Formats: sequence, C-alpha cells, structure tokens
Amino acid sequence: VGFTDLTRGEDAREPLEAMIQLGGGRFRGVRHAANWHEDPVVGNSHHADTGSGLYARNDFRSGFRVLTSLGLSLDAWAYFTQLGEITDLARAHPNANIIVNHTGGPLGYGPYTGKTDEVFPVWKAGMAALATCPNVTMKLGGMLMRLAAFDYHTAARPVSSQELAELWGPWIEPTIEMFGAERCTFESNFPVEKMGVTYAALWNAFKQIAAGCSADEKTALFSGTATKAYRLG
Repeated sequence: VGFTDLTRGEDAREPLEAMIQLGGGRFRGVRHAANWHEDPVVGNSHHADTGSGLYARNDFRSGFRVLTSLGLSLDAWAYFTQLGEITDLARAHPNANIIVNHTGGPLGYGPYTGKTDEVFPVWKAGMAALATCPNVTMKLGGMLMRLAAFDYHTAARPVSSQELAELWGPWIEPTIEMFGAERCTFESNFPVEKMGVTYAALWNAFKQIAAGCSADEKTALFSGTATKAYRLG
C-alpha cells in the first residue's frame, strides 16, 4: 500500500499506473488519510490540513474513481467524528474497496479525556452505519496513542497483553459483531505501537479478545479477511 494524492483527480492515474508496474504484482492500493479535528491538540493528517470533508471533495472523488477503475483499494483513516464521511464515500462508490484503519478512530485525549461514556455511543452509531456498506473492511487495532486508554507516562511497566485486551476489547468486540469477522482484520500498526507495547504482547492481546470466536472467525480475523481485502490469494 503506497500513496499518491487522489485530489489530483485524473492526473492521479499516471503515478498509480507507474506503481502498479514497479510493484511487480505487489502494489494493492493507497492510504489517503482524512483525519482532521478543529482542536490542534488532537492533530490532523498532513493529507487533511485544509480541514474536514476531504473524502467529499470533487477532486478527491475524481482521483478515487481512477483508483477504483484500476482495481486498487483505499486505506481510509479518519476520527470517529468523521465516520459519516467514509460512509458517504462508500455508498456513493459501491464498487470501491475501502479498508478503514484503526477501529474507526475513537479518541480519548485532548477534548475527549475522561469522556469515554460520551465518545462510545457516537463512535458506535457511526460504526453501525458504516457496517451497512458491504464494500468496507475494518482494521482492528491502532488505538494505542489515539484512544489513550493506558497511562504510559506514570505506569511502572509497559501494558501487558491481558491489560490491553481489557482496554481494547470493549471497542473491538462490538466492531466484530457489527461488521462480521469476514470484514474485520487485526492490524499491528507497527512500528507506531512499538512505543508502548511489544509485538508479542499486542498479538497475544488480540488472541485473548478473539478467544470466544469460532475457528472460522479466527481464521478470518488473523489472515482470511486481509487476504481477501488486499487480494493476496
């Protein structure tokens, strides 16, 4: 998964075709983030520094149509407050392959510090609407920094797999229920998550969260969905 600026519209075709050729069969799509928030403490993607609504812009959608016509996927990244923007994009382009990052982008710092009870229902409603789009796959994970559920500044040691499973389970479990395991895939988000958890502890946390799933569901969550979404097999 690479990047080219889809707001270039039709002009995005040339670099996309070049990456297809240079990728030798490995290039699968682009990650064009749209995460934006009015509070500077939350921080914005450098792709969305012009404000909210990137995925609704005509120039972006023109480039997105080019991406889709070439059989490539979009890795989408937005905060929970912007889930409606991804839903609108998915509904407007039902033949597109959209892979949403980081469990739908819940936030737990800045203006959302200590407000999980307020964030969760808004996030869940947005996720439920997005789950109605069959062309959307959800990546599970990537919440270490943004959800800020574990205080690394004062903790005596790194988070354990059991602790992480307890912190992330309330977000990941309903996501699997809404989308189905066949449209969910665990993500490491390494090297970013490396700042607070080891690779082994992270995947052990995912195993604990998925402990109650069936064998087929586990296969989907740990490999099958990713294979299908990224057309690896």
